Amino acid sequence: MGPCKDWTQLKVTAPLERRDDLIAIMSMLNNNLMVEDYSDIDLKTCYGDLIDESILNADKTIVSVSVFLPADRPFTDATAFVKERTAAAGFDGRIELIGVNEEDWANAWKAYYKTLHVGKRIVVVPMWESYDPRPGEVVVRMDPGMAFGTGTHETTRLVLELLETCVTPGCRVLDVGCGSGILGITAAKLGAGICRCYDIDPVAVRVARDNIRESGETNVTCDVSDLLKNVDLTGGPYDVICANIVADIIIRMAPDVGRYMKPNAVLLASGIITEREGEVTNALLAAGLAVKRRLADNGWCALVVQKA
Repeated sequence: MGPCKDWTQLKVTAPLERRDDLIAIMSMLNNNLMVEDYSDIDLKTCYGDLIDESILNADKTIVSVSVFLPADRPFTDATAFVKERTAAAGFDGRIELIGVNEEDWANAWKAYYKTLHVGKRIVVVPMWESYDPRPGEVVVRMDPGMAFGTGTHETTRLVLELLETCVTPGCRVLDVGCGSGILGITAAKLGAGICRCYDIDPVAVRVARDNIRESGETNVTCDVSDLLKNVDLTGGPYDVICANIVADIIIRMAPDVGRYMKPNAVLLASGIITEREGEVTNALLAAGLAVKRRLADNGWCALVVQKA
């Protein structure tokens, strides 16, 4: 697959030593990757006149990985997904959208972000659109900005669907890696008593706080935290924990998450490509947790996890 007028190239550049991490993250969007790594090009071992000068002069301390996205679909979730995942992995990725101008980056994606029905009752509505709810519907209005979580990505939809069945009146909800804040806001609208959201990215926290304020849900908060590091345990452990992150990070937090869970609490773990599900399940089992239910959609899965 190559770039053409019908595709947008999403190119992410990072330090060479994070090559494998970047490839793993980008493969979650699409398995057809273009990797630009010129670290092995050396004039001492090959004929320089057979290699393009731009390659010979390329920076050999970095690597770029690209995927190609359909031009008629929103790219904000993909870019925010990469930004969130690279930050969680501990490095910065410089993002370029080739074939999309600056105005498109800021505004054009809104044309593709429409009202979304999830599960039986949840309706995610863009902040700039009008919607007349039907009786019993739970309406969540969102402006994702540059944060991950519009509800359009499979990983977010899966957790939203699970929240509808797991949230009980007055329960305590924790969202680790909250992105736009969509899960915490939805949980509050479903009847949760308190929702605490955290993200490692200050931009995501700012966007989430804006969305929380606009939602009118006064029992939702958002702060910066590297996974569970700064999570507030005032009032005790939680009934529902959301971790819509990525397989490697869920594995990393598995040994510690149990102490944030009440005896009958559930962990909703998402952002897992199906090929990594076994690894995640094994890590959870090793931490004294067990998978009770799973949902899958388009190569992604979400797990409902409880203490074994």
